[in-house]
Amino acid sequence: MKLSTALVLLVAAIAEGHYTFPSVANSADWQYVRTTANFQSNSPVPSISTDAIRCYERDAGKGAPSILNVTAGQTLNYNAKASISHPGPMAFYIAKVPTGQTAATWDGKGKVWSKIYQDYPTLGGSMTWPSQGQKSIGVKIPQCLQNGDYLLRAEHVGLHSASSAGGAQFYVSCAQISVSGGSGSFSPRNQVSFPGAYQATDPGLMINIYYPVPKSYTPPGPAVESC
Repeated sequence: MKLSTALVLLVAAIAEGHYTFPSVANSADWQYVRTTANFQSNSPVPSISTDAIRCYERDAGKGAPSILNVTAGQTLNYNAKASISHPGPMAFYIAKVPTGQTAATWDGKGKVWSKIYQDYPTLGGSMTWPSQGQKSIGVKIPQCLQNGDYLLRAEHVGLHSASSAGGAQFYVSCAQISVSGGSGSFSPRNQVSFPGAYQATDPGLMINIYYPVPKSYTPPGPAVESC
C-alpha cells in the first residue's frame, strides 16, 4: 500500500514538472489547438524522429473544433498549462495550408515549416531563459504573410537533462489560424519538415547547460524568417 502511494506521488510530481500548450489568446483549452497526446500526462514528445514531433496529436487527422481568425502583424499569445518549468529555448513555426484544405484538415507534412520566433538565453554565471516560468508567450504573426489558413506550431525544448543524445525534451502543439490583412510578400528561405528538422546530436539539443556553463548557444533548426 505504501509503495502504491509512493508511486502515485512520484507520477504526480513528474507530471507537475511538465506542461502542455493547449490554447491561444483567451480561448478555452483545445478550442483552436489540436489536442495533444500528452493532454493528461504532460509528458514530452517520445522521439524527434516520429510524426509526433510535428504537432504531437492525440488523434492524427482530427483537427481542433475551430479556426482562429487573426490579423497579420498582430501579436498572438500562446498559452502554457501550468507554467514552462524547464530551462530551454522557445520557438514558433508556421506553415501555409495548401489550396483545397483547411487548418482543421491538413496534416502539416512536408518541408513547409518556417520559423518565425526564437528566444535566446542570458549567459554568464548561469544559463537563464526568458520563457522559463512563463504561462504565456507572445508571437508576432508576420505582416507579410499571404492570407489564408495556417498551422502555428509552438515548441519548447527542455534542456535540463540534455547532456546526452536524446535527453532534450520537446513540448509542442499546433494551433489552427486563418490570417487576413497580410501583404503576401512572405518568401521563406529555410523551410523544414517535422520530422527531419532536428538530429538528437544537434549542438542546441545535446548540451550540458549547468557545468561548465556554456559561453554560447546555437538553437536547433533554421534561422528565423523575416518580412
